[in-house]
Amino acid sequence: MNLNSLRGTGVAIITPFKNDAVDFDALGKLIDFLIDGGINYIVTLGTTGETPVLSKDEKKSIIEFTYKYITGRVPVVVGIGGNDTRSLLEDLQYFPLSGAVAVLSASPYYNKPSQEGIYQHYKAIAEASSVPVILYNVPGRTGKNMEAATTLRLAELPNIIGIKEASGDMQQCIEILKHKPDDFLVISGDDALALPQIACGMDGVISVAGNCFPKEFSSLVNYALDGNFKAAIKENNALLEVYNLLFAENNPAGAKAFLYEMGIVENEVRLPVVPLSSGLHQKVKDFFGNKK
Repeated sequence: MNLNSLRGTGVAIITPFKNDAVDFDALGKLIDFLIDGGINYIVTLGTTGETPVLSKDEKKSIIEFTYKYITGRVPVVVGIGGNDTRSLLEDLQYFPLSGAVAVLSASPYYNKPSQEGIYQHYKAIAEASSVPVILYNVPGRTGKNMEAATTLRLAELPNIIGIKEASGDMQQCIEILKHKPDDFLVISGDDALALPQIACGMDGVISVAGNCFPKEFSSLVNYALDGNFKAAIKENNALLEVYNLLFAENNPAGAKAFLYEMGIVENEVRLPVVPLSSGLHQKVKDFFGNKK
């Protein structure tokens, strides 16, 4: 595959709900909003999509709808992760992947495997997947960091093409960038760190903020990739308040609050996630009021 198709701004899209069902009308509206805003590719069924509370049938329907609705306008990456390797290998056969350019798979959560366990987990995924695999290191959610040495070891496997690195550890990121193969993508998983991480050599970002501000965030990423850091810093500074509001309580509750105020989705999440507290939601409203 052409790795350049996954450089730039990917967006881990939320899953809109209405009356506790997947709101496919709103999902289509969101997809158009993102593509019109200039994002480079879409990640469906990432953790921002509330995958832990979606049934397998819902996930399959979301994947199929996303392929059909996008109709090749941008590449699609499908999130398929878990902490039961055997079940995950079955998922790779169950879910339709013919329209995906890659799968994004989060490191096993809760089990806290050793680094060798993480390696063997991903090795099994890479061997079973019909499409290339992007690793996802997010220790804040999984409870276990995937060390740079493990990432670099996995980068040598033929069906593993990159990593979404969300450890927040700049030294670890730089270590990966220094020693990675030339054809291995390193993608930021932290919106607030995307600018400095791209400056260090990362290939872009898989973003949450891009759900709400695709044009602005894409501009920031493109400026940074082009080396125009003065313009990138200006765009980034304008989004600092957004980063704080998005993640103050829970993701994707923050993103859904913004999108609700923009008239794109209902402000509905599934337990155990709850909508933003009234005080924080008011700050989201105030953000838009201050921009008028």
